[in-house]
Amino acid sequence: MSIIATPSGHKFPWYVKLFFWNQKRKYGAILEPARLWGRSPKVFATLASLYGAFDRSSSPLEPALRTLVTVRVSQINWCPFCVDINSATALKRGISDEKLSCLAGYADSDLYSDKEKAALAYAEAVTYSDRQVSDENFGALRSHFNDDAIIELTGLIGFQNMSSKFNAALGVKAQGFCAIAPQPVMDNLKEEGRDDAAT
Repeated sequence: MSIIATPSGHKFPWYVKLFFWNQKRKYGAILEPARLWGRSPKVFATLASLYGAFDRSSSPLEPALRTLVTVRVSQINWCPFCVDINSATALKRGISDEKLSCLAGYADSDLYSDKEKAALAYAEAVTYSDRQVSDENFGALRSHFNDDAIIELTGLIGFQNMSSKFNAALGVKAQGFCAIAPQPVMDNLKEEGRDDAAT
């Protein structure tokens, strides 16, 4: 559920229903953000296509790296749904429980490669509104990524910011995909008195 409820009898176009069918097959449930975006069908179809482009097998960014970035951006934007579903994807892509659970402290952890740390530091610089990307960020990126990969990484970070801010603003809750999703975002919400963030 979310702040804006979609009536059970809402009439979605056939192509949106096709997306829903695929989600139910893949995740066992229709994703709440899809029900919200689906109320603007053309935007939803474009959004789904963009996600597919970022998640393609020929991406210059490895799947595990992409997922680490999406989880971290989701944490920063306080999006319980995104942390939940992206953490489940992280585990499927071979990221260990321990590595996932200490993502917020990646900079001081030996579990992360220099390449991962460079991408995550860049994601933070782009996402936090009180920071700017520095020459140091780009220097670290260029040690591991070519220009095309940096462009795609920037696009992925921008996409995840849009997605997680949309979900957080509309109060989309986690759907229980990952029992060990990183918790700092949830704890912060509870400290602010927003217990509705709990799964």
